[in-house]
Amino acid sequence: MTVVKICGITNLDDALCAAEAGADMLGLIFYPPSPRSVTVEAAVEIAPVLRQSQIANRKSQIILVGVFVNESPEHMLKVIDQVGLDAIQLSGNEPVDTLRALNGRGFKVIRKLHEAFSFGGQQTNPALPELVLEADHPTLYGGTGQRANEQLALQLARQHQLMLTGGLTPDNVADVIRVVQPWGVDVASGVEASKGRKDHAKVRAFVRAAKVN
Repeated sequence: MTVVKICGITNLDDALCAAEAGADMLGLIFYPPSPRSVTVEAAVEIAPVLRQSQIANRKSQIILVGVFVNESPEHMLKVIDQVGLDAIQLSGNEPVDTLRALNGRGFKVIRKLHEAFSFGGQQTNPALPELVLEADHPTLYGGTGQRANEQLALQLARQHQLMLTGGLTPDNVADVIRVVQPWGVDVASGVEASKGRKDHAKVRAFVRAAKVN
């Protein structure tokens, strides 16, 4: 069954909604320029309550992912410990050495095929994607709401444990999964009421649609 990540979580109500809806992963963005960013202090308040809450019918613990852009491994590992994160998503121009320094606790966002050649195969944790594919953009790091190149997605999904993001909504995610057959899908703006705030009905609808396949 397709893994679902709800990204851009900024508050506890949205985190609990996503977990109760059946999301497998939640993304907390530690990149201040993002309209969906969260402070370490706010994340420290969200994570333990989420962990302690009794989410009905869950078969496994939800994976909390910290999303970073061009930060040092030392800083990211410190935030993992402070917040209680499970993994790190590298969404900038990080080199392969940064991923290796995370010791199996990180995965990389790529936008072009040559990046996949560089980073593919670095991930050894079966609970995490090898790569996340998002739409190429000259200046923005994620959150564009644009669809990734479908032909590239098809190619990478055959070769890697691929998570697909960008332009996904409750209305199109099932069709995209049927065509591309990615390991997982990642959504932020596609389930929002406003930037940084989730529409809970859309979150539930997205998870339902993604899990049909």
